Amino acid sequence: MQIKLINIGFGNYISANKLISVTSPDSAPIKRAIQVSRDKGLLIDASFGRSTKSVLFMENGYIVLSALAPEMISERISENPEQGEKN
Repeated sequence: MQIKLINIGFGNYISANKLISVTSPDSAPIKRAIQVSRDKGLLIDASFGRSTKSVLFMENGYIVLSALAPEMISERISENPEQGEKN
């Protein structure tokens, strides 16, 4: 089984197979989802203290915060589909 990893900034990677969506953190429902995830212990903050620019929803219920804009993450997914593939 091959796992495609996506660089979400600062040397952090997520599995493309487990990613559901990449959103902006600006809306109230997304902010509530982040808080609920934090309360449940399902939040991973990969922003390294910088402002959160994208929120990644994973299929296992985890939410990952990134300092990269959703557009940048999307470009990284579509520009190099072979990048980061591991066996």
